[in-house]
Amino acid sequence: MTPALAPILSHLRDKPSRTWSLIITFYGDAVVPRGGAVWLGTLLAFFQALDIGEGVVRTAMSRLAADGWLERTRVGRNSFYRLRAKGRAPFEAAARRIYSAQPEPWQGFFELLLPEQADRATMQQAGCGAIAPGVWLAPRPVTIAGLRLRAEGDGPTLHTLAARAWPLAELGGAYAGFVATFTPLRDALRAGATLCPIDAMAARVLLIHEYRRIVLRDPLLPALVLPQGWPGDAARTLCAEVYRAILPPSETWLDANAVGEAGTPLPANKLIFNRFSN
Repeated sequence: MTPALAPILSHLRDKPSRTWSLIITFYGDAVVPRGGAVWLGTLLAFFQALDIGEGVVRTAMSRLAADGWLERTRVGRNSFYRLRAKGRAPFEAAARRIYSAQPEPWQGFFELLLPEQADRATMQQAGCGAIAPGVWLAPRPVTIAGLRLRAEGDGPTLHTLAARAWPLAELGGAYAGFVATFTPLRDALRAGATLCPIDAMAARVLLIHEYRRIVLRDPLLPALVLPQGWPGDAARTLCAEVYRAILPPSETWLDANAVGEAGTPLPANKLIFNRFSN
C-alpha cells in the first residue's frame, strides 16, 4: 500500500462507512460511465483493497438488490450487477454538484417559501433550509408550488438568516475534516508520489464518497453570506486536484479488472476526464 493512502484508510476505519454506500459511490463514479453492469468479482477485488471482507460485500450487494437499488443477472456461474433507476437517478443528480468546477451562480437574494405540499425530505433535497415551521429558505429557484417572497438584505443580515436555515457550523467542520484527511495525499502527489492502480482506485472512491456526503448537504451559498474562512472552497479545490491526479491510474485498474457481462473489460469513457474541468 502507498504510505500516503494509509491515513485515509485509517480514517475510514475510525468512522466506518456503510459498505452499501461505498458500493453506490463505486458504481456511480466508476461503473456507470463504462456501461453500468460489472462482475461481482470486480467489486470483491476492489473492497479487498479496503480490507472489507467478501462476506460483508456479498451481504451488502444482496440487500441493495432486494431493496431495488441494484439489478442482478447471471451469466453461467458469474453474477453481474448494475444500478437500477432508483440508484442511478440520485447519483446523476449528485454528479452535477460533485464534479462541476463551480456551483451555480447566485441570484442575489433568497426566496422564502411556504409550500403547498412538501415534506422535509423533499425540501432538503431541493436545497432548502427551514427557518420556521412550514417556512423554508431557498438560495436559488426551486420547482415547488407555494407562496414565494423575496428576502433581500446586506451581507450580515443574509448571513444571520442563512445560519438559521442551515447547519453552517456543522458543514464547515465537515469540510475542514475532509481537507485534513486528504491534504497529506495531495501533498504526497505534489511531491512526486505515485499510486499503483488499485491504490488509486481506492483513493478515488474514498475521495468522492467523503466529498459527496458533505456537498449534498451544502446549499452552496455565496461567499457574501458564509462565515469568514469558509473551508468549502478549499475542499472543492483539493478534491478536484487529487481526483485529476489519481484518475489515470485508477482507470488503468478498471481497464484490467472491470469485467462486463460479455466477459470482456468494460470500455473506458473518456468523458470522465472532463470532471472538475473549468
